Amino acid sequence: MQTVLLTGFEAYGTTPINPAEQVAKLLDGETVGGSRLVSKIVPNTFFKCIDFVQDAITEVQPDAVVMMGEYGGRSMITVERIAQNLNDDARYGLKDNDGVVLQDVLTAPDGPAAYRTTLPIRAMVRAMRDAGIPSDISDAAGTFCCNHLMYGVLHYLAENNLDIRAGWVHLPTLPGVAALDRNLGTPSMSKETAAAGIRAAITAITANPQDTKETIASRLQI
Repeated sequence: MQTVLLTGFEAYGTTPINPAEQVAKLLDGETVGGSRLVSKIVPNTFFKCIDFVQDAITEVQPDAVVMMGEYGGRSMITVERIAQNLNDDARYGLKDNDGVVLQDVLTAPDGPAAYRTTLPIRAMVRAMRDAGIPSDISDAAGTFCCNHLMYGVLHYLAENNLDIRAGWVHLPTLPGVAALDRNLGTPSMSKETAAAGIRAAITAITANPQDTKETIASRLQI
């Protein structure tokens, strides 16, 4: 049986409840599509989050790493294709949970400009859509801790020649958070629906050592 390390960020900034944390806790210990899920809740802090997941990889020895975070404003689950070697949370008016603000700071000074996910993203999106869960491929993971952690983990795996597939999934805001006065009009998704999507995506990861060549139509601009 394969093992999938599933990570979810804790609450941060103006997000009092992170859907990634909720979904990770909900799925911890499940067996999905022939894979055992082991969940870890990650501190939403620059660089510390990378060290945390590196330690989790050493502990769990997974076949794949699926990292999750929230992308407020998106109406569906989005699977990220690219992580860039750049941090800029100043433009969002956000700090990490240690109060750190970065602008034009590289995650790995000697690293490449970007990494592509090694997960079968087209197969994942197809599986989620077939399960009735709105989903799409995204080419913009932002410049906050989500992109930072995705890049950092992919860089760590590449530098150490570890045969572990890894990538990022963004979840919409939870309904209870979208219902706050300051967030009215924000798209949302329940943790149960998001968890169903992640189950479908993980089943596709296990079943597809290589991604499908099927073209996945997109309505997402980025």
